[in-house]
Amino acid sequence: MKINNIVYSLILSTLFFKGFAQKTTLAKADKNYDRYAYVDAIDNYEKVAAKGYRDEKMFQKLGNAYYFKAELPKALKWYERLFTINPEQEPEYCYRYAQALKSTGDYAKADQMLEKFNAKNASDKRAVLFTENKNYLEEIKANSGRFQVVDAGVNSEFSDYGSSILGEKLVFASARDTGGVSKKVFKWTNQFFTNLYSSEMKSDGEMGKPELFDKKINSKFNESTAIFTQDGKTMYFTRNNYLEGKRGKDANKNTLLKLYRASLNKVGEWVDVIELPFNSNEYSLAHPALSPDEKTLYFASDMPGTLGQSDLFRVKIDADGKYGRPENLGPEINTEGRETFPFVSGDNELYFATDGRPGLGGLDIYVAKIDLNGSFYGVQNVGGPINSNQDDFAFFINSKNRNGFFTSNREGGKGFDDIYRFVENKKLTCEQTLSGIVTDLDSGQILAGAKLTLLDNEFKPLQEIVSDEKGYYSFSVDCGKIYYLRSAKDEYQTKEEKVKTRIRSGNKDFPVMLEKRIKQIAVGTDLAKTLNIPIIYFDLDKSTIRKDAAFELAKVLVVMQDFPEMKIEVRSHTDSRQTASYNEKLSDKRAKATVAWLVKNGVDSTRIIGKGYGESQLVNHCSDGVKCTEEEHQANRRSEFIIVSMK
Repeated sequence: MKINNIVYSLILSTLFFKGFAQKTTLAKADKNYDRYAYVDAIDNYEKVAAKGYRDEKMFQKLGNAYYFKAELPKALKWYERLFTINPEQEPEYCYRYAQALKSTGDYAKADQMLEKFNAKNASDKRAVLFTENKNYLEEIKANSGRFQVVDAGVNSEFSDYGSSILGEKLVFASARDTGGVSKKVFKWTNQFFTNLYSSEMKSDGEMGKPELFDKKINSKFNESTAIFTQDGKTMYFTRNNYLEGKRGKDANKNTLLKLYRASLNKVGEWVDVIELPFNSNEYSLAHPALSPDEKTLYFASDMPGTLGQSDLFRVKIDADGKYGRPENLGPEINTEGRETFPFVSGDNELYFATDGRPGLGGLDIYVAKIDLNGSFYGVQNVGGPINSNQDDFAFFINSKNRNGFFTSNREGGKGFDDIYRFVENKKLTCEQTLSGIVTDLDSGQILAGAKLTLLDNEFKPLQEIVSDEKGYYSFSVDCGKIYYLRSAKDEYQTKEEKVKTRIRSGNKDFPVMLEKRIKQIAVGTDLAKTLNIPIIYFDLDKSTIRKDAAFELAKVLVVMQDFPEMKIEVRSHTDSRQTASYNEKLSDKRAKATVAWLVKNGVDSTRIIGKGYGESQLVNHCSDGVKCTEEEHQANRRSEFIIVSMK
C-alpha cells in the first residue's frame, strides 16, 4: 500500500512538473511573440506542440509567426491544425490560411477559404476585389511570360533585397555576415541587422563583389531601400529609429522604422543625415520612392489613416526642400492587407507589392497608371515569372531599356530573400473599347444622331461623337478607369451614367436607353409606368396615405389637371402573404384611400374609380406557399393608374 502511494505520488509530481514546465515555456513563447521575436517564439511553441499540446491560441500564434516571417508553407501547417480544432475563425485567419494555401499551389482550396472570408467580411476591400475578379488566375496568366529572369549575381545565404541604381552601381540591403566582432541579431528573423551594400554593374552584365556602401549611413541597426536623386547628390533610405547614437522607441519600447535623408559632399562622402519631419516614434515609415520629376516622395507606412496593415502614401516636396502633409493613396491602391515597396517608373507608372489583391500567393507585384491629376487606375498583376506563390517585391525598372531588378523568397534562391535581374520583352498594355447601341427606352427603336460625350471621373469632357444610322457608338478608353457617359438627343431626356472599364484588353459593351421627354398617353396607359412612380407605400396593415406616397400621387394629379377629360381607374395589388380575402379587402381600402386623396386635392370624383385586386393578379411566381425573396414579393405590391377614357 505504501509502495503504491509512493508510485502514485511520483506520477502526480511528474505530471505537475511537466505541466509547470509547459506553462513556463508557453509564457516565454508568448513574451517573445509580443516582442516580435518570432524565431524564439516559434522554437518555444513548437517544443510544447511536439509534446502533444493542442491549443487554439498557440496554433494561431505559430501560424502568424511563420506568416510574418514570410515562411508561408510552414505557416500552412499550423493554420491547418488551427482550422481542424475550430473551423470558425476570425476573418483574418481565413485570409492568411488562403495565402498559405497558395504558397503550395493549392488555389482551389485557397479560393474556398477566400469565399469563407468574404462571407464573414464582405465589405473588406480584399473581399470585394476577389468577388469582382473570380477569374484572376486567367488574367495573371494573360499578363505572364513577358520577362526573362536570372539571379542578380549579388546574393548570399542571408537576406538580400531592395534595389536602386547610383551611377553604375546597384545599391541593396543585405543581412550577410560582415565579419565584425560584434554581430547584432534581428529577433524577428534571427538574422543579422541589414546594411546597405553596393555592387558595380559591369558592361558585360557581370556584377562586382558587393561592398559596404558607406560607414556613415550604415549603423548597428537595420538600413535598407535607398534611393537617389537623378544628380546623385541626395539619398533617401530606411533605418530603424536611430540617429546620432540615440535609439528611439515607441510606447511599447519597440524600435520602429523611419525615413532619412543624406547629402553627398564635395569629397564623395554621405553627410548631414536627418530624419524626415513626418516621422514618428509611434509608427513606421519605410521604402521611399521618388516620382520622375522628384517633386513627390512615395513610401509605405502604418501611420494613422492607414486602411490596412500597411498602406502607400505620398508627400509633396516643395522647391525649397520642405515637405507637405502625407497623403494616403486611397482605396484604388490600398487594401486592408499589406501594400509596400512602391516604385514610380520613368513613364509615370506605380509599381508596388501587396498581399491584399487576388494574386499567386504572398506579396505579388502590381502596376497602376497615374493620370495627369495624380489619380491611379488600371491596376494589374505583372504576372509570372516576376510573381510566384511566395513573396515578390521591391520592383525596379529602367523605363528606357526595360531592364530591372526585384526581390523574392521563392524556392531555388541562395538565401532567405534574393535579388533577381530581369529584362521585360513586352510591355504590359491594355486596350479597351467602350461601345454600344442607343435605343428608345420604351419602344426599343434604334436612335441615330444621339450625341454621346465621354467625361473623366472629374466630369471633364474627353471625346464627343454621334451615334450612326444603326445607333452604334464607340470610344477608345483606358483600362481599369472610371468614366461618365453623357447621352443626349432632341425630344429625349439627357442621361449621364458611370462606367468602369475592365483591366484586360477587350470591349466594354454599354447599351444606352434614352427616355422621351414628352411621352404619349392613351386609353390603357398605366400612368405609374409613364411617370416612373414607384410603389405607393402604406404602413403595415393600414390604408392611410403617407407623405412619401403623397409626393408620387402629386404627379398623377398634375396630369389629370392637364387633361380635364381624362378618367382613370386606380388598381391596388398585394403580394400573396396573408389570406386572399384579407388581401382583397386591404387592397380595396388602399385603392379607395388613393382615390379620396386625389378627390380631396381637386379631381372630380366622377373621373376616378378605385378597386382592390388583392393577390389575384401577381406578376411573378410568388403565390401561396412559394418561397420568394422580399424583392420578388415587392414586385407584386403595386399600384396602377390606368387611363379608361380620354374624352
